[in-house]
Amino acid sequence: MKKLIWLPIASILSACSPLGLVNGVSHVYPTEIRKDIAYGDHDRQKLDIYLPDVDTAESTTTPVVVFFYGGSWNSGSRSDYGFVGRRLAHEGFIVAVADYRLYPEVAYPEFLHDSAGAVRKVSEIIQSGELADYRPSTRVTLVGHSAGAYNAAMLALDPLWLSQQSLVREDTLNGWVGIAGPYDLYPIKIEEVKPVFFHPDYPDDSNPIDFVESSVVPSLLLVPEDDDLVDPQRNTFALAEKLRGANKRVAVNQLAGTSHTTIIGTMSPILFFKEGSVQPVVDFVRDLSD
Repeated sequence: MKKLIWLPIASILSACSPLGLVNGVSHVYPTEIRKDIAYGDHDRQKLDIYLPDVDTAESTTTPVVVFFYGGSWNSGSRSDYGFVGRRLAHEGFIVAVADYRLYPEVAYPEFLHDSAGAVRKVSEIIQSGELADYRPSTRVTLVGHSAGAYNAAMLALDPLWLSQQSLVREDTLNGWVGIAGPYDLYPIKIEEVKPVFFHPDYPDDSNPIDFVESSVVPSLLLVPEDDDLVDPQRNTFALAEKLRGANKRVAVNQLAGTSHTTIIGTMSPILFFKEGSVQPVVDFVRDLSD
């Protein structure tokens, strides 16, 4: 039975961005969505917010997550990742899924400016009282997959990007989650990624693993069992080792039976038979929340 189910799923998830069926099935998790919230003037500088079903009589705060998707910095859309927003909202989180500008329209570091701008906008919404009925946490947790994990890592590890948005990391973030991310990027071997970072003239201060010493918030690194796109040893496990060596708080969870793509796809109920990424993220975020 599993083999029969897997064949169509494998073809659907062959690209980094999950498609129609994955999102369609995720509608088993109904949620209110506030769409097309602009954090800049460009059409891709927008985000959607997925809201949980919250009992306003409770006194606890609601965790806030900002999610960045993958796609080699040249593809992807927030609409492709509604399944992430729906699932985490179902778990009781406020979830922002953000677009950012892509190559070839832009190259490094513009997508980091955009990612930081999205965090600024979510922080403004939290502070404005617009979501007061949901009692949002005062700080957010960044979650990213693949290229989006790089974006999350850079914002969390290097204070530059949030400071350019007049944000202080410690006051804005309570942690970050990287899912199958490239944290030791150079030398770049994937042809379509090379021009994004001006190969071979890589920009200074653009490699997440170089900012371990400046880490100030806890991290959770999720890694697939089988990843033929981003080497887990060179990236996830190497970053974790350096963080531990610097006495920084980090947890690593390798998910059995997952690949670079299906590790994020497990947030959709269509991959119910795979070891899921949902519970580790939920446990980590809840532990950090105010």
